Amino acid sequence: MKDFNYQDTICAIATGGGTSAIAIIRISGKKSFDTIKQIFDKKINSIKSHTVIFGNLKEKNKIVDEVLISFFVGPNSYTGEDTVEISCHGSKFIQNKIIQLLTAHGIRPAEPGEFTMRAFLNKKLDLSQAESVADLISSENKIAHQTYINQLKGGFSKKINKLKEELVNFASLIELELDFSEEDVEFASRKKLITLLKNLKDEISFLISSYIDGNIFKEGIVVTILGQPNSGKSTLLNCILNEEKAITSDIAGTTRDLIEDSIYIDGLTFRFTDTAGLRETKNEVENQGINKAIEKSKKSNIIINLIDATKDVTQQINYLKNITKNKDSIFVLNKTDLKRVDNKDCMVFISAKNNIGIDLLKEELLNICEKYRYSDSNVVLTNSRHLNELNECLKEVNIVIENINKLSSDLISVNIRKALDHLGNITGEITTDNLLGNIFSNFCIGK
Repeated sequence: MKDFNYQDTICAIATGGGTSAIAIIRISGKKSFDTIKQIFDKKINSIKSHTVIFGNLKEKNKIVDEVLISFFVGPNSYTGEDTVEISCHGSKFIQNKIIQLLTAHGIRPAEPGEFTMRAFLNKKLDLSQAESVADLISSENKIAHQTYINQLKGGFSKKINKLKEELVNFASLIELELDFSEEDVEFASRKKLITLLKNLKDEISFLISSYIDGNIFKEGIVVTILGQPNSGKSTLLNCILNEEKAITSDIAGTTRDLIEDSIYIDGLTFRFTDTAGLRETKNEVENQGINKAIEKSKKSNIIINLIDATKDVTQQINYLKNITKNKDSIFVLNKTDLKRVDNKDCMVFISAKNNIGIDLLKEELLNICEKYRYSDSNVVLTNSRHLNELNECLKEVNIVIENINKLSSDLISVNIRKALDHLGNITGEITTDNLLGNIFSNFCIGK
């Protein structure tokens, strides 16, 4: 982010692009109220926070638009500063005209993320909460939304602050020993300290391990459909998506490349991939598709092994088991309208062509995904920057655990301070301008 003077008053369109019924233009800073008084057609003697006034914005004597003006007196606003929100008609011309009117009165256009940056600088949010704002805006499903709301309300910050508090208690005892180093006094029982550090290690390790699940519902659960040629993979994909996404044909080897799309099932995002039919072939292009299918399956969260009921079921199952071992897999028997086969390995019986059993398949997918669901009280790691900081913190804690009976108090203190620095980086107590600029530059303008 550019080096701006945060004493400036800023403005931006806060709603999405395009034409809409209404749009919101946000202003924040010392000149917010005085500027509105100059361009509003109603006399405003005093301003009360969280009030709305109806009237017209004017440029000289010409009406620009009929608007609602919402006032938020700092520090009781999103940014902590005096803030105004103008609700105008959604015409792009009107929106741009109002922005031009504001800039003509000395208000600067905001940079991406600058409103939330000011909220952070004014201690309305800590850094992890500020980052959750961008994640909340881009959340695509119920589970992700629930997680980011929890983070925005401080759930993740409370967890980090609790870890910091435990480390500070540990560090204070070590620092006290340093003050009395000449008297060889031990204030901190090494046995108790090891217990405390091991508990701390377990909590940090749990947060780190939650990143895998957190990233799954942030990016979506990757489901790959595997099976031999003409087992009905493309038909199944079309059936699940309820659209003709993949070409279907009775000719074996029609699908050569990966075909992907996503849908939402009960609050979770699923990213399905149709793949080339698995078989031995001398066709070089088809072999490339088969290799892509196998590689994709290795990176998937769930694999649907599609079995053709009209062919040798046992042979297909054994073949796919060798490929999908150590993965969450569902063996699905397809074409059951043509032939009924009883097999204990097959969990779901469907006819993709006739849309039979698809709801049962979705239920089975949801059953596997129960481990990805979290209650409001659960803290889940979803941010790669936080993951890196926690990994570095864990390294320092491990150094102390492994060497606590070998290291002097001053060396132990150095490692604990480093661990605290990494936790402080998460909530923004210890930050650099470069770090802040990188974080907030990824926000949309107006937020």
